[in-house]
Amino acid sequence: MSSSQKVGFVSLGCPKALVDSERILTQLRMEGYEIVPSYDQADIVVVNTCGFIDSAKQESLDTIGEALNENGRVLVTGCMGAQAEDITAAHPQVLGISGPQAYEQVVAQVHQHLPPSKSHDPYVDLVPSQGVKLTPRHYAYLKISEGCNHRCSFCIIPSMRGKLVSRPVGEVLEEAERLVEAGVRELLVISQDTSAYGVDSKYLTGFWNGRPIKADLQGLCEALGELGVWVRLHYVYPYPHVDRIIPLMADGRILPYLDIPFQHASPTVLKAMRRPAAAENTLLRIQQWRQQCPELTLRSTFIVGFPGETDEDFDILLDFLAEAQLDRVGCFEYSPVDGARANDLTDHVPDSLKRERWERFMAVQQEISRDKLATKVGQRIDVLIDSVDEEGAIGRSSADAPEIDGVVYLASHPSLAPGNLVEVVVQDSDDYDLQASVSIS
Repeated sequence: MSSSQKVGFVSLGCPKALVDSERILTQLRMEGYEIVPSYDQADIVVVNTCGFIDSAKQESLDTIGEALNENGRVLVTGCMGAQAEDITAAHPQVLGISGPQAYEQVVAQVHQHLPPSKSHDPYVDLVPSQGVKLTPRHYAYLKISEGCNHRCSFCIIPSMRGKLVSRPVGEVLEEAERLVEAGVRELLVISQDTSAYGVDSKYLTGFWNGRPIKADLQGLCEALGELGVWVRLHYVYPYPHVDRIIPLMADGRILPYLDIPFQHASPTVLKAMRRPAAAENTLLRIQQWRQQCPELTLRSTFIVGFPGETDEDFDILLDFLAEAQLDRVGCFEYSPVDGARANDLTDHVPDSLKRERWERFMAVQQEISRDKLATKVGQRIDVLIDSVDEEGAIGRSSADAPEIDGVVYLASHPSLAPGNLVEVVVQDSDDYDLQASVSIS
């Protein structure tokens, strides 16, 4: 029977928080703690919270309450930890609270309330070189920076996570290389603002395998493109220098996929949101990108019902959607966030109107998605397999990020296993997904 101290861990929120959780868990494993999957097995529970919008905060508070009820010994970390008074008001019995990226603090709190086992032997209790991952073995999130320099009026992330701090490019590439050596077939590049990578360090040149690498988005992508795996870019703001990334996609060095959170199309709403790059001629640039790289997949997110959004503003958004023909789109009804400047804006949109606009928006995008996917029927595409069971397999194409985009359903085939990259023939499509069979030629 193991004599190690046992930690339960709950990770909430976005992929960036997931990477934070992986870092904390890796450190705990290195110190001999055992990570267990249930409350009743754990000597203490850590909850990594999300505090982006009110519904996420409520989910965090509910999860803390559940952990307290089921286990009783709970530490809280993550974005909501920056608002400790809200946590202690609801759950005064938590043992400790730390904020986002406070890796050392949360580990120190674990030490305080659950000292490491004296029987821990670092030469026996080994941790894999890639660290503890919470994703399947074949894909991993690669965080390239912390924080954000923008001050969007609906967002409090900068106040919680601070200004942009880019990781040294050599450190990022060494981590990517370790992940690939451990079997990762897809790297998902994430940050609060991926396009701004290196701006805080004035794009200081770093070194990887003895070679100089410029610490900007282009230099990073060129190097990642040498690793022979899928490289997918998330949270890319459409700054002009993003144009230089498109040729790398056209050449097959990184995936032809851009996740750009446009949020809206009306100049009036974008100004109220304090969005960067609001004045860019976005539609023209999309057209130019697709001319250079016809296979490009564009995903985005939008907010409807932002304070002051008029019928005219919403019509501008629908017109943009129809003209841009984006491949993958998410949409959210505006939700107030404690501490966000948007709360002070006038003319808040009634909830019933938010819902109506959301439904109209999604109906337009659903038709666009259905029509675009229908054009793929009969094509041969590469698919990365995520899961396999007796009924068949589920995978993703280059157009599909895990958990947020569509999937490709495949009939049973004896050669399929998670992590396989296979060529398939698309047989059918619906509003968001594809059905395919493994190519035998």
